[in-house]
Amino acid sequence: MSKGLIHHLEIYVSDLKSTVDFWSWFLEELGYNQFQEWEGGMSWKIEETYIVFVQAEKRFLDVPYHRCRVGLNHLAFHALSRQHVDDVTVKLRDKGVRVLYTAEHPFAGGKDHYAVYFEDPDRIKVELVAP
Repeated sequence: MSKGLIHHLEIYVSDLKSTVDFWSWFLEELGYNQFQEWEGGMSWKIEETYIVFVQAEKRFLDVPYHRCRVGLNHLAFHALSRQHVDDVTVKLRDKGVRVLYTAEHPFAGGKDHYAVYFEDPDRIKVELVAP
């Protein structure tokens, strides 16, 4: 175990079922395995890091998430290669997932940054970046 690595991320979501449907295939594509499951949440783990999604209580659903507010802007994951980014991009489109910055894709992050950007069901921006 390396000092300073993220141990886990816990993200509260508006609809756990749609979140699980969205994230399960993507995280498993990246090598994560389902780790925990209970009535109000689910997690996936890779090596020593895990990501947890928890159903937010109804009383906290009145203000939707927006990445430009204070807090998390986006989650970025490593891809294996540019081809991996391309393959995932096709899968995203086949699943009807909104790919962001299509006019600049796959160089929306700059001429030396090969990535796909997309949104989860709560509009959390996700990025998959080639080495």
